[in-house]
Amino acid sequence: VTGAAGAIGYSLLFRIASGGFLGHSSPIILQLLEIPAGEQALEGVKMELLDSAFPLVRDIITTTDADVAFEGADYAFLVGAQPRTKGMDRADLLQKNAGIFSVQGQAINKAANRDTFKCVVVGNPANTNALIA
Repeated sequence: VTGAAGAIGYSLLFRIASGGFLGHSSPIILQLLEIPAGEQALEGVKMELLDSAFPLVRDIITTTDADVAFEGADYAFLVGAQPRTKGMDRADLLQKNAGIFSVQGQAINKAANRDTFKCVVVGNPANTNALIA
């Protein structure tokens, strides 16, 4: 999950950890990616997940390195993206997020499990970001 310490990523994690994504009999390893500025918050998220003692969670990997985040991944939620700010037009947003999603796409190509990998892109504008990744 990218942007794992952000509001959307954070809310997804507890559903995934509780079996709401892959079912209640599928053990999981959470691989969480965040930007360096959010690294401390990400560690707090990890502590909350550990404190919750979800029985399906086998490991929680936190990182700011996309290659580490996608290593052996079967699924990804690309949630982390630059939000649109006041005065920003769509072209500005695309330019900012193209850099984010191209790095993640390269890491997915290099490190994810090619046989099983599936990805959901949530970062706005999702249609273009999905194409870039």
